[in-house]
Amino acid sequence: MDVAILGCGYVGLELGRQLAAAGHDPVGVRRSEDGLAAVRDAGFDAVQADVTDADSLSAVPDVDAAVFAASSGGRGADAAREVYVEGLRTAIDHFGGREHAPERFVYTSSTGVYGDHDGDWVDEETPLDPTTEKTEVLVEAERVTRERAPEFGMGPTVVRFAGLYGPDRYRLTRYLDGPVTEGYLNMVHREDAAGVVRFALTDDAAADSEVLLAVDDEPVSKWDFADWLADEAGVEHPEKHTVEERLEAGDLSEPAERRLRTSKRCSNDRLRELGYEFAYPTFREGYRAAIDAFRRGEYK
Repeated sequence: MDVAILGCGYVGLELGRQLAAAGHDPVGVRRSEDGLAAVRDAGFDAVQADVTDADSLSAVPDVDAAVFAASSGGRGADAAREVYVEGLRTAIDHFGGREHAPERFVYTSSTGVYGDHDGDWVDEETPLDPTTEKTEVLVEAERVTRERAPEFGMGPTVVRFAGLYGPDRYRLTRYLDGPVTEGYLNMVHREDAAGVVRFALTDDAAADSEVLLAVDDEPVSKWDFADWLADEAGVEHPEKHTVEERLEAGDLSEPAERRLRTSKRCSNDRLRELGYEFAYPTFREGYRAAIDAFRRGEYK
């Protein structure tokens, strides 16, 4: 299978490695020279293009599947809309308009689209309730994917990532140093985030799913998670705050306050029923490398 990974960054690089190892032919699409070098270093082909520029996308070869994993670089809602909605629409129209259009189109979204559920469980069928301008953009992008891709005969799948962690993104000291504010963590290791996208592309049953939640087996209380990390690392438990105590500090932006007030637990039941096998089923397995490095004094 030939696969174009549009915005081949943190998850895309791992996806490309997995696809190549399984005998597929990925091509990583990046805008910058540094990005192209990262793709090549990961061991697969790189093409320079920008999802917001239809002409530049002509450099990408024909593929059997396209994965939209572009990032807005952590900027605001306007930048997010330019990439996640306008860039997405440009990419769908460009690839869909080719004589040899992809059969599959995967868009990578976020579990942030669910909003607040007061700690209750959510799954692929739960109605969306975005609470920030940026998550409203993500909901619109999901709609564009599910409605527009089929117009060109491309089967759409939205993969919603829980909180990503893994190499260079463990944020271990953030929890060990504290303070830690209450709430639930829904997480997925980078290897499994990429694995779920690969699964959506290569598994027949998964390909029929319009939405998949990429989250591990065990949502966990932030307080419990921080204490577990401290015990494993051999340090004191960190200071803890309630949501109310953290809000009283008065130093959070409005979007940050909204995120702090959201609480949910994400279910991976559908993914498990389809047969996906996690490399890191819970944070315990996923954080082991970081903890071992910390105890050896090698954590960076």
